[in-house]
Amino acid sequence: MTKISMTTREVLKQSFPNLAKDVKHFPVRDGEEPWTLHEVEELAALLLDDKERLQGELRAADAELSDLLRNSGDGAGDDQADYGSSALEREQELTLVNNMRDLLDQTSHAIERIAAGTYATCEVTGLPIGKARLQAFPRATLSVEAKAREERR
Repeated sequence: MTKISMTTREVLKQSFPNLAKDVKHFPVRDGEEPWTLHEVEELAALLLDDKERLQGELRAADAELSDLLRNSGDGAGDDQADYGSSALEREQELTLVNNMRDLLDQTSHAIERIAAGTYATCEVTGLPIGKARLQAFPRATLSVEAKAREERR
């Protein structure tokens, strides 16, 4: 288990004032131990850190993409290979920015679910997502079964 600093603990208390009470109601799958406050605090701290990191990375990536788009008309003498290379670079940067936005949205949604006391509950079935799944991927909103059904479609 990771030791949580006093500063992080204060941030957690401000961000999730009802966490100590809510954690008692977070569901678990058959055979799993109930959630502990420390386990959820670790996940919440990780998510808050990830959100801050992703916001910074997204600002930098947005700026880089803006520069690429702004300079896309430069180099009127570029040949087709240079133009294709520039287009590929813009496309890759755009994909990176979109993926980062999606991950930031998932992270924010997980934080909102913790704050609302609905974390660990599948958004489709209402059943427990599972501690192991959430500890591996804290942004998960679906149980393994619901995710498998979604992927089959």
